[in-house]
Amino acid sequence: MTLQQLKYVVAVAERGTISDAAKELFISQPSLTNAIKELENEMQLTIFNRTNKGIVVSNEGDEFLAYARQVLEQSNLLEEKFLNVKKQSTRFSVSTQHYSFAVNAFVDVIREFGGSQYDFTLRETQTYEIIEDVNRLKSEIGVLYTSSKNKEVIMKIIRQSGLEFEELFMASPHVFISSKHPLAEKSELAMDELKEYPYLSFEQGDYNSFYFSEEILSTLDRNKNIKVRDRATLFNLAIGLNGYTVSTGVISRELNGENIIARPLKVKEYMRVGAIKQKNMTLSRYGKAYMEALKIHVAEYV
Repeated sequence: MTLQQLKYVVAVAERGTISDAAKELFISQPSLTNAIKELENEMQLTIFNRTNKGIVVSNEGDEFLAYARQVLEQSNLLEEKFLNVKKQSTRFSVSTQHYSFAVNAFVDVIREFGGSQYDFTLRETQTYEIIEDVNRLKSEIGVLYTSSKNKEVIMKIIRQSGLEFEELFMASPHVFISSKHPLAEKSELAMDELKEYPYLSFEQGDYNSFYFSEEILSTLDRNKNIKVRDRATLFNLAIGLNGYTVSTGVISRELNGENIIARPLKVKEYMRVGAIKQKNMTLSRYGKAYMEALKIHVAEYV
């Protein structure tokens, strides 16, 4: 296995076709195809599935490519440091539940490392997919929470996926509501006071059990329920329908404006918010910077 072969498979995955990758790499299609086949034979895996419509990255190929990009990144760092050579675009990915502090930290990393070329990805996605993304190295870091109700299940899946959880902070549950909500003037809220208002939560797809719910206390019976996929829609519904959701209480006025406020919820529960990563893998410089930025943005809640 050579660095050149790793560059080849990454280029094919990014371009989607052998022909486009060959043009970018300035080699012939047969040479590129043979180099990939030799790598697949050596590693005893199928990186690309060949179909009538072209090539598709296999599941094991997806994992292999994640490691390949890590190796190439380290190679680039060596060349930048000792040969003063500027290499390809910066790459970094994070998968997270819908937290404004996770977005703020992501912005900080782009400001620090973005430069003139970069390829960063922030996925605000479903809980199970966060774990899966980090397991398959689709993302280097994931951000999620555990509570007394889901901790055993979530931590078991994290361990089985070869990942580790680093706690960032503990939070008591808060209600997110519109600043014009009828209950906005109260300093704290009880569940009984919220009965007549729509409960807003994030859809979890095929893994919609309460263990994977992004909102703590999701097992409580509610008469009005609305599920959404993105944070902007949830906040718009909170404003338009006097809806509410339950989260950490950490909110960014810079990102969410003055229209959404947080109020403590009168319950005996907790949210243990943390980051997950590959257990035996050292974070890249972007991953390390992201973790530091996360800790800065949640410092007042630690």
